[in-house]
Amino acid sequence: MNKRFMALILVVVMTTGLPLTSHAENTSPSPKRDSTELQYQDMLMIILLPHIEAAVREHYSKSLKEQLIVYPYYVDVTEVKRVNGFRGFHFILTLEAHPTVGPHITVGKDRLVFEVAPTLPDGMVKLVEFQHLETHEVPPALAGYGEVAWV
Repeated sequence: MNKRFMALILVVVMTTGLPLTSHAENTSPSPKRDSTELQYQDMLMIILLPHIEAAVREHYSKSLKEQLIVYPYYVDVTEVKRVNGFRGFHFILTLEAHPTVGPHITVGKDRLVFEVAPTLPDGMVKLVEFQHLETHEVPPALAGYGEVAWV
């Protein structure tokens, strides 16, 4: 009887200690493998990131004390239009960005529309439209990252 009891305890301990697969919903799906399209999008984000951050920081500067960070992997390309036809180099890009403070805490969701063309004055990138879509409150435990006083 004592051996059976010890065997049962051993089985219970071994099975409860096994790693289990989580079935929680992934709210921010990320690609499972690299692709040419993903590489092009990542290169585009590297080039556009200074323009994205400038627009986002300007918008949030009135309501958030802490400086925002926009990570390239928190920006989604939602639409690309080629303005002047096949092989033209004039584009309208629509992006959705999720700016963060502190340890990757998103404070909102914004839509940015950029015009990209080699013929634009003052560079090749121009912000056409900025639209604030969502506001996310900073958790109380991280109030030091900025008092959000949304205007």
